Amino acid sequence: MAVVINDTCINCGACIDECPVEAIVDEDDNPTGEEIYYVYPDKCVECVGYHDEPACATACPTEGCITWDAIGDSPAHRDDVTEEMRTNHVPVVE
Repeated sequence: MAVVINDTCINCGACIDECPVEAIVDEDDNPTGEEIYYVYPDKCVECVGYHDEPACATACPTEGCITWDAIGDSPAHRDDVTEEMRTNHVPVVE
């Protein structure tokens, strides 16, 4: 993973519109079956090379909805995010 959307998601669509690599899908295409938006871990690049911070979290109106998650098979990730932040699912934007 890179970032993850938690169950406080209100399905507003702001994150989908901002993702530069189209890593986010709506609840209809969520492979887990949950009624929240989903970030494909192998696509998410945490906006490295695109924005100063993940654009999805900046656009999200729900506080703490998008959090850091473990580094997966994605092609890029932020070096300044600690393992502790990822393990504790710290919000990307507070």
